[in-house]
Amino acid sequence: MKLVLLSGGSGKRLWPLSNDSRSKQFLKVLESPEGNSESMVQRVWRQLGDNGLSESSFIATGRAQVEMIQSQVGQDTRIIVEPERRDTFPAIALTATYLYSIVGVSPDEIVAILPVDPYVEDAFFATVAQLEHTLQESEGKLALIGVVPSYPSEKYGYIIPKNDATQGSTGYREVSHFQEKPDREQAERLIERNALWNCGVFAFKLGYLLDILASKGLPLNYEEMQKKYDSLEKISFDYEVVEKEKDIVVLPYDGFWKDLGTWNTLTEEMSHQQVGRGVVTEDCVNTSLINELDIPVAIIGTNDLIVAVSPDGILVTNKAESPRIKEVLKAHNQRPMYEERRWGHYRVVDYVKYDEGNEVLTKRIRVLQGKNISYQLHFKRSEIWTIISGEAEIILNEKLHKVKAGDVVRIPEGTKHSILAVTDVELIEVQTGSELIEEDIVRFCMDWDEISRHQFIS
Repeated sequence: MKLVLLSGGSGKRLWPLSNDSRSKQFLKVLESPEGNSESMVQRVWRQLGDNGLSESSFIATGRAQVEMIQSQVGQDTRIIVEPERRDTFPAIALTATYLYSIVGVSPDEIVAILPVDPYVEDAFFATVAQLEHTLQESEGKLALIGVVPSYPSEKYGYIIPKNDATQGSTGYREVSHFQEKPDREQAERLIERNALWNCGVFAFKLGYLLDILASKGLPLNYEEMQKKYDSLEKISFDYEVVEKEKDIVVLPYDGFWKDLGTWNTLTEEMSHQQVGRGVVTEDCVNTSLINELDIPVAIIGTNDLIVAVSPDGILVTNKAESPRIKEVLKAHNQRPMYEERRWGHYRVVDYVKYDEGNEVLTKRIRVLQGKNISYQLHFKRSEIWTIISGEAEIILNEKLHKVKAGDVVRIPEGTKHSILAVTDVELIEVQTGSELIEEDIVRFCMDWDEISRHQFIS
């Protein structure tokens, strides 16, 4: 069985720490068994490894998240890249063509789809592993996992079984229908019928989905699907496939499961109620501070409050009202002010657009020891790098230079450049140009060994 984690999201439900490139699954606010900070995606990937499932796992994501996944999970992680964000059916369709035409997975092999951010115990992944046998034993078209509800929630969709009878060695049930986010009274009645929370996990034979794609006239080749991707309808896999299928079984999971999709639910699982610089006075009750900046934040005598501070903004909200953030920010459109990359991370320190059209952007960049940025150039901006700590090698138009703290490097428009951190390196980058966007980049090569073959020692 192949496992595919879907990694997407607009980055607004946990703003300002999350943004278009750093969605909620990348926030390092949880604690690993060793006491280190870890993100949701790191936690899930660790749990997959602990349960012997990571070797058969892939992550499907958009281009903006690739380097962050590599930074947090590893360079060798198998990633299926969406050309653009188009909802779960297009993402899973693209995944199916990748597994079939690139990896060579048989149409008879079972594929399981999971969200990248479930907050669960390891027992959940033992249930995931049972999906393969459940699908084979039941001969169903789809096998889902349903969480046994611990209370009548209005936030989750429900899977309603046909009857109380369990079948097979795994104890699966046949599915009658689905109910989207009911009110409390409906939820109570659904639970009386042994309905289960829909946690977004399902499995199918690869050939099942390939047949659906063929019936829609869609290509089964990955490269061809990429070319047609922008024409695919933005629709969820639930609406397009699951709710139209009559032959579905569900495998109950009776254990801990939680959606950490809001500040309220996330702070409930944080081991410390203060992360970052600041003071939360002792008379504060159920109040959380998460501060990514180097300035102190003081919270005095408050109850049920969340204060989140990052380069992208400041949020102050009552915990119960925190889910409203996505609606409040519906019209908010700002470039990400913090990003993790495969080589380190950067934060935007300042941005100014002048009346005459010229823009100036200042970043604080950290490149980790032994890592390098790609060999690249820009057409619409020049850059000035001021090295503030560490030692590095820089290549400018095929010439190698050694730099250290205090050195200043000028990179005019059209100059090929790259940097390799000999030690951890911090630098201030000042960009000046007519349009300062991340898309203004031409990459020639990524690996330093390959880059160094382009240069002449000066």
